[in-house]
Amino acid sequence: MKVLLIEDNEQLAHWLVQLLREREFVVDHVGDGEAADQLLRQGHYDVVLLDLNLPLLSGKGVLRRIRERQDDVAVIVLTATASLDQKVLCLEIGADDYLVKPIEVRELVARIQALVRRQRPGKSNDIACGDLRYDLRTRQFTLAGADLALPPRERTLLEALMLHLGTTVSRQALADSLFSLDEEVSGDAIDLYVHRLRKKLDASSATIITLRGVGFLLRTRDDA
Repeated sequence: MKVLLIEDNEQLAHWLVQLLREREFVVDHVGDGEAADQLLRQGHYDVVLLDLNLPLLSGKGVLRRIRERQDDVAVIVLTATASLDQKVLCLEIGADDYLVKPIEVRELVARIQALVRRQRPGKSNDIACGDLRYDLRTRQFTLAGADLALPPRERTLLEALMLHLGTTVSRQALADSLFSLDEEVSGDAIDLYVHRLRKKLDASSATIITLRGVGFLLRTRDDA
């Protein structure tokens, strides 16, 4: 899952980025509203963590722009203000959730997962493609009932395909899901990780299909 943290407090941002990355989220961070707006116009994120008191463009301004262009990305407001009026206003203009600082990371992670689950048909924690299953609560995979241990990059790529099950995911969208802004991406990185995943899914009824010039699709072999 890819998260954009919009927070101008560098110490808090560094702490949050480290903790979320330890939990295998891909995290980008920006410290002002205008830079955040540009990133959100250019790339895909699963969840946005949004401070309200930002330089250049306020958090509410960022949120209004997101919804004005009909971007349905999930947004959690993170603020030191517990004002009920402000909470109601943020929810009215498009926030999906509202958390008051100081933040408990376990709760934040649970809320991120709840928002991602809410965006899925059926709103289930359990996603299945043949004998391949993914538990959104634990973010773990099983194959034919056995745990499927994967290195972080492969797990993140398979997670991206699983969360968009039945939909073709472009090469760029997969790269966006795997790498943060401060990481260099080699041209063949996606092909390498897809190749490794296919080998691990050899005995599975799930497979990854390449649609040339379009992207990658996770589906069952019976449908391939």
